[in-house]
Amino acid sequence: MSAGTAAATLVDMPIHHPAFDGPPPFVPILGGLMFLLFTILFVGTLLFLAKRGRLAGPPSFFRPPEFEARTILANRYAGGDISTDEFLERAATLNWTPGVDDPRFQEKKKH
Repeated sequence: MSAGTAAATLVDMPIHHPAFDGPPPFVPILGGLMFLLFTILFVGTLLFLAKRGRLAGPPSFFRPPEFEARTILANRYAGGDISTDEFLERAATLNWTPGVDDPRFQEKKKH
């Protein structure tokens, strides 16, 4: 056998060594670490945006029904549909003092 055929035979031989049967044993750990890294990055981004006030407020369906009732009442009064006495009477029914801001109903201001 010549040197050329011996080299070609060695190159063409499949390697059946236990160390070459698959990926190294630490590869699944890398996937878990990447998942943790992206999860931490995502949560950190959400916290950063929330602290800066860049996230939108909660949708309107999270507000209590009194908020919508106050808005309708104020719009009717502004439009002249009801008198001042009727407005104040209905506002008292809603436990609302017009002109005093209730912090539960305020929208967060964006900076």
